[in-house]
Amino acid sequence: MPYGSRLAAMMARRLGRECVYTPSARLALYLALRRWCRPGARLLMSPVTDDVILFVVLAAGLRPVAAPVSARDGNIDPAAVPESVWRTVDAVLTTNLYGIPDRMEQLCSRCEELGIPLFEDAAHAMGTHVAGRPIGTFGTAAAFSLSKHAGGKSGGFLAVESAAVRRELEALRDDLLVPGRLMDDLATTLRPLARSAVRGSHLVSPVWRTMQRLGLLERDGYRMDLHAPLLAACALRAPSLAAYEPWMRVDLHGFRNRHGLLVQAPLALRMARLDDVLARRRAGVRLLSDTPWASPALRDRTAHEGALPLFRVPLLVHDRDVLIDRLVRHGIVTGYVFDPPLDDYAGGEFVDPSPDPSAARWFASHVLPADPLLAHSVVTALTRARAAEAAAPELPAATSHDAGTPAHRSPNGR
Repeated sequence: MPYGSRLAAMMARRLGRECVYTPSARLALYLALRRWCRPGARLLMSPVTDDVILFVVLAAGLRPVAAPVSARDGNIDPAAVPESVWRTVDAVLTTNLYGIPDRMEQLCSRCEELGIPLFEDAAHAMGTHVAGRPIGTFGTAAAFSLSKHAGGKSGGFLAVESAAVRRELEALRDDLLVPGRLMDDLATTLRPLARSAVRGSHLVSPVWRTMQRLGLLERDGYRMDLHAPLLAACALRAPSLAAYEPWMRVDLHGFRNRHGLLVQAPLALRMARLDDVLARRRAGVRLLSDTPWASPALRDRTAHEGALPLFRVPLLVHDRDVLIDRLVRHGIVTGYVFDPPLDDYAGGEFVDPSPDPSAARWFASHVLPADPLLAHSVVTALTRARAAEAAAPELPAATSHDAGTPAHRSPNGR
């Protein structure tokens, strides 16, 4: 039996696509980029995403091209991508930021016209649908994470269209895996339990502050240290996982460890309970989407399509960093802030800059990603802090396709 076949079968039943199990979503994405893109290919992607994704792209030997995004949701705005950029890219990577879907129909149509692959980063979007179709079934391949919605702190999938491609990717995956160790598997299994115990005992704030003071957090800010000279030297070895491992392993050191049953069995239990978790997330999203801080994209979608099971709820606020610090006092640690955008963070040496970076900069500096499972606590904390909502800047008429919700269209132009 292929490695992780039980978990892969569970995911395949949910999606209706062939699935390859991987120890992490970042390894799943790397597999897809290596399988369909030649070294040196240019990949259009949102600059408002995890920095680990940037390093996955660089490790695959590709050139990231930052796309213009919508200030309403931080996802790629296809209509704002200049034709001169479309003609030079070899593939597209979605983000589905926090679970808000990308403009899938437009991106699919454009990629089909150009004859280039569309990859879905579905790590934040497990359980999200567009027009009744699950995210992860639109593109050439889609990478999922079990450390997000399922809360497993490890595990991922790559969803593909055919069994033949699945078998090919399983072989490539097996070549890239490193042997797991019992102690590593034990730590991976216990980490979610320890996190739940800390949260349940109301020790989140003191534990977090202590970790900050002792330097136990791998990121001092929202982005990890770039180490530009070392990163530039690695380009000579790309594509290579080993060369980029110092960046790719941040926050998940076992991203390509071959997990044993000690890890896989609890993940299977978490997968079996996933629908209950998704229902709880929808309830939290409904509550947060009715607050003044909810992003326009969130409010529109919830009003017209019902609540999505978001991984995080994008709230738009002034003084975001001050509010994040105040939330810690309420036992709420806010992660997944992707500020600054990747082209500002990495610069022109590593990323082709966006032709219009203004929306990405505004969104990245104002978004506060709220865990829907903690919705009541978040609302209480922000209300006590008198948080001021931030209004997204007006879009030019030529790119305002997602500004309204005409009767014949669903929100965000879909």
